[in-house]
Amino acid sequence: MAPSTFEIVHQTTYRFARPVTLHPHRLMLRPRDSHDLRVLDFQLTCAPAADLVWSQDVSGNLCAVASFPEAAQTLVIESRLTVASQARAWPVFPISPAAQTYPFAYGEDEATDLGALRWPAPDPEVARWAHGFVAGPQTDTLSLLKDLNAGILGAAAYRVRDEEGVQSAGETLRLASGSCRDLAALFIEAARQLGFGARAVSGYLFDPDQMDRQADTTHAWAEVYLPGAGWITFDPTHNRIGAAGLIPLAVGRANGQIMPVVGSFAGSAHDAPAMEISVRITPVG
Repeated sequence: MAPSTFEIVHQTTYRFARPVTLHPHRLMLRPRDSHDLRVLDFQLTCAPAADLVWSQDVSGNLCAVASFPEAAQTLVIESRLTVASQARAWPVFPISPAAQTYPFAYGEDEATDLGALRWPAPDPEVARWAHGFVAGPQTDTLSLLKDLNAGILGAAAYRVRDEEGVQSAGETLRLASGSCRDLAALFIEAARQLGFGARAVSGYLFDPDQMDRQADTTHAWAEVYLPGAGWITFDPTHNRIGAAGLIPLAVGRANGQIMPVVGSFAGSAHDAPAMEISVRITPVG
């Protein structure tokens, strides 16, 4: 299968009321290479110019800490990325026979390594809702997760939400609406209530049929670990399974850990910046 190649330009702009001192900013804007994603080119620039120090966090994400030696009234962070994706639109997942029927037990090593990615929050409402998707004592595992993924939009409508942070799963159920990161968080929490290892993913979406939900923004979705298949992608915002059209930047226990740009400044509340985010994704070839 020939890979799909994308060029992505992601620009974040902050405009302050007056020049301020910029604290170090953490940038998660470069994907890791994987079996179905290859980074062909990457450029990261800041204005004013910044000193960049690279590292990998506890989840193996590539992180840059940008330090700014001078005050600024405007901060522009821009990444230019070219990637080739070989993710299939209709993947077949080689789930181990022992895990094909729910409930199943993770192996001792897998359970230990998944750790907090399996720990649900103490929310009886979300637990009841999640267990409502279990068809019987012996349920096909992938069908259960597909039903849960499809059920998110039945419980909570997608809406654009400009406020910072992520709603709790219970809050999203009660409000019956949420952004892509809220819907992903609800799916992750429900999967953990059922005993699955699940994690959050931030990145980009390219889907010509969903332009109303992807323009000028980043995207959030989820992954569930199943023995044999590994991490399987679930995008509850679009009721899709598999990584086709998705370009991951970072993975973590919760969305708040993997925001593409995080930083602060020294100043008063009157100096708080106006922020603009622009994402342009162009297929190549």
